[in-house]
Amino acid sequence: MKNDILKWMVRPILLGAAMTAFAMPLQAVSAPASNHGALNETTVSYHTEVVEGVKVFYREAGPKNAPTVLLLHGFPTSSHMFRNLIPKLADRYHVIAPDYPGYGQSDQPAMEQFTYSFDHLAAIVDKFTAQIGLTKYAIYVQDYGAPIGYRLASAHPEKVTAIVVQNGNAYNEGIDNPFWDPIKAFWKNKTEANAAKLRPVLELNATKWQYTEGFRDPAHHVSPDTWMLDQAYMDRPGNKDIQIELFYSYGTNPPLYPAWQAYFRQYQPPMLIVWGKNDKIFPAEGATPYLRDLPNAELHLLNTGHFALEEDGEEIGNLMHNFLGRKVQP
Repeated sequence: MKNDILKWMVRPILLGAAMTAFAMPLQAVSAPASNHGALNETTVSYHTEVVEGVKVFYREAGPKNAPTVLLLHGFPTSSHMFRNLIPKLADRYHVIAPDYPGYGQSDQPAMEQFTYSFDHLAAIVDKFTAQIGLTKYAIYVQDYGAPIGYRLASAHPEKVTAIVVQNGNAYNEGIDNPFWDPIKAFWKNKTEANAAKLRPVLELNATKWQYTEGFRDPAHHVSPDTWMLDQAYMDRPGNKDIQIELFYSYGTNPPLYPAWQAYFRQYQPPMLIVWGKNDKIFPAEGATPYLRDLPNAELHLLNTGHFALEEDGEEIGNLMHNFLGRKVQP
């Protein structure tokens, strides 16, 4: 009887402690300096860097004296999309994966206090790389990561050692499909009526669709945590308005395509193209035009969808190791 009473007294205390811990915001943490020697080089650590007064969260792994690979995520996800790729690369490379402001664990400043545009996000990432001491890096770009990464590359061609592009666009052919019709209408006429047509893209069914459409076997290859986590971030107060603003800002990217293509032609950066060919957002028609300007680029069309890392992460990791090992000098 006495043991039963103690059990019922302790249970709510433990439950309360667990709920308190769950409710606490996630903090970027890393092991104490005294423990660093005990960590494997592929161990991922979590940090923040303040850029323009905004906390930018990032994941880091690998030896800092190794060549750096900068991973730039897409919409509506975060550096979480690279959670499995980072350890695969970190045995040979210094890997950095930031969250943009308004995404993941980075700050989400109010729209009245921060300009949500691709120009500004690229400027933030540029300053971030400088602040943490990156002078040269290869980039992995996917979806939104492409217009951010290509702004960096064309502005600092001397810094970018190689490019891995996965369903990230730089050609008009890549956005010539029905998915983009309502977005293009919004670019032409920024009204609330046109914005309202885009808001369903910010809801759970559409987020899940991005992780399942065109995949061979999402039930076995894609964890539901992926779309649930992305949706939880978008469901934060004010975030969907930020996403609508960035849909509008995406209209500033196609006018830059000729400049990015000129950069490709002039500097011939080593490029690996790994593309989910069943993607309905950036279909394979956006992958092959890269070969016009980069005839030595390596193209791999994978039988999967938009977030190809979820289903073909092992293959992509192997292709990257092979490519970077040949193209990026230690």
